[in-house]
Amino acid sequence: MYRTMICAWALLIAGPVIRGQQAQKTSEEALNGPSAAELYVQHCAACHGNDLKGSGPFPAPYRKPPDLTSLARRHGGKYPYTYVEKLLRGGVALPAHGPAEMPVWGTEFEATTPLSKTEVAQRIKALVNYIKSLQVK
Repeated sequence: MYRTMICAWALLIAGPVIRGQQAQKTSEEALNGPSAAELYVQHCAACHGNDLKGSGPFPAPYRKPPDLTSLARRHGGKYPYTYVEKLLRGGVALPAHGPAEMPVWGTEFEATTPLSKTEVAQRIKALVNYIKSLQVK
């Protein structure tokens, strides 16, 4: 009985501390936001696939998404950082007739999340750097 009482008191005392640590971790995650890999999975993998090779589903009238692992190779061995950043921030030019094939993530992040312009820019930069880190030689 004595042991049971000690365990009960320990839980009463430790419970708020543990809950406080969990709340702190949650608020830190909210402050820092998702990782670049998580952003990619949430926003890009549906079309470009988990492997970044354009293996996701793409319904008509859209064309097959490009292989993001070969961007550097297709641009003379240099990763087109500014091009990718502009594409994520502003999307692609709309054809005269037909849908845009690439979402405008800068606008999407601003419209669907309570993020500041600085935080949106940080997310886009994280995505650009993540894609850059997975370039094949």
